[in-house]
Amino acid sequence: MGVWEGDFVEATKCPECGSTKLKKDESRGEVICGKCGLVISEDLIDLGKDWRSFDSDQFEKRARAGSPKKYVKLNKGLVTMIDRKGRDLRGNKLSTQGKAQMYRLIKWHKRTSVSSSMERNLSIALTELRRIASYLNIPESLVEASALLYRKTVEKGLIRGRLIEAVVAAILYAVCRTYQVPRTLNEMAEASGLTKKEIGRTYRFLVRELKFDVPLTNPVHYIPRFATELNLSGEVQEKGREIIEKAIKKGLISGRGPTGVAAAAVYIASLLLAERRTQKEVANVAGVTEVTIRNRYRELKKELGIDVAA
Repeated sequence: MGVWEGDFVEATKCPECGSTKLKKDESRGEVICGKCGLVISEDLIDLGKDWRSFDSDQFEKRARAGSPKKYVKLNKGLVTMIDRKGRDLRGNKLSTQGKAQMYRLIKWHKRTSVSSSMERNLSIALTELRRIASYLNIPESLVEASALLYRKTVEKGLIRGRLIEAVVAAILYAVCRTYQVPRTLNEMAEASGLTKKEIGRTYRFLVRELKFDVPLTNPVHYIPRFATELNLSGEVQEKGREIIEKAIKKGLISGRGPTGVAAAAVYIASLLLAERRTQKEVANVAGVTEVTIRNRYRELKKELGIDVAA
């Protein structure tokens, strides 16, 4: 199949020349230094499938394994599910007695799959996790990461005495911050039906106990979402990003809420590029007050020397 062009591994260095540009030769199962040619590793295992398909029919015929493990499912997607179609293996309809027997099997199958207290807890939590993630439009990969983290939290016994909904919201909030897809505490509170105080307290507890290394939220990450919801152009997004970057260099965001700073930057950018939005419109999208936007607006305008009339 040849060398994976452009596939460079930055995690390790070449022991010979110190270069970090390492490339994989898929045909030989080797990792080679792209600078001096030293073979750093060999006999790599190819984890990909050994067959190809060109349409869905070929895929179904050639596939020899099931779907991948999914932590967001109660049994990680590895359990056998009994079909409710009411037909036998040959496709013939079951008799009334056969259907009744099948429905009893399905009922007891569901009951036995949630037998322990941990499984019951996971059943409630993972359902709540999917609901909040759907409400906030959070990517599937982050939902999977949150589900895995919740399972670890349960194993460590950290959920005792705490609301399941609060733990789920706190974990989802932490994962979103880690992967730079920020959601505010206000949004988490609205989606979960809890208070910001409850989610924040649970979040701080989990960060301390699990030793999270959660990065500080960069206001830049809020710019695209706010601009999109306000129907602003890409030029406004870029201008808002520039304002935030200048503010960071001058140390103007220290001690300020990232959403307020981002909202003020979007507001200023909309004025500069003649796509004016009112402070009330921006405040509603960002989930902050108009007073906060006015305060951040005045600070940015004064410290960065921006010439704009509100």
